[in-house]
Amino acid sequence: MTIRVMLVDDQALLRTGFRMVLAAQPDMEVVAEAGDGAEAVATAAATPVDVVLMDVRMPRMDGVEATREICAAGEGAPKVLILTTFDLDEYAFSALRVGASGFMLKDVPPAELLSAIRAVYNGDAVVAPSTTRRLIDRFAAVMPAASGEKAHPQVARLTDREREVFLLVAQGLSNGEIAARLVLSEATVKTHVGRILTKLELRDRVQAVVLAYETGLVRAGG
Repeated sequence: MTIRVMLVDDQALLRTGFRMVLAAQPDMEVVAEAGDGAEAVATAAATPVDVVLMDVRMPRMDGVEATREICAAGEGAPKVLILTTFDLDEYAFSALRVGASGFMLKDVPPAELLSAIRAVYNGDAVVAPSTTRRLIDRFAAVMPAASGEKAHPQVARLTDREREVFLLVAQGLSNGEIAARLVLSEATVKTHVGRILTKLELRDRVQAVVLAYETGLVRAGG
């Protein structure tokens, strides 16, 4: 199976570098490129793409809005992996909120970038669960301070057990760790996580983490 990748960056030189790295992989193919978010949205709608490597700071339409529009296509939409220059980047955080499956620094070693592309393609979120705590630490400064729990109607639909699992997901625990903590089978935890994402209308664990912190259910440093 070949992973079809689209490169989105306003710097042609960077796109060339990424294209060379990906072209050397037997399971990847660069099928499209775009120089800004608007071009990326149009290209994604017209070209079969599995994973989009998305810059965030671009002219005409930034990567956050482009990610929002691409992910809004629903089932079958490409997975978006954000590429950012800055460790603490509010744009990258915003992109996670609207549907991106993870983010990487642009100077990441090629092997890590390739692993991230494969992970996103297989449905995993690059920043969760193993690095969720690091994600939260990085973005604590740009997260809205929660003075208390904010209303979120979907959260109220969770059962007590689902809410319990939801909070552990938000703290960065894997399904196996949650199973051990709650004395459940891993398969049962996986089922709970699936139902939680459906009820909360979330794409993946990353968005679950973001929601938990935004609503004050979990607090940075807590």
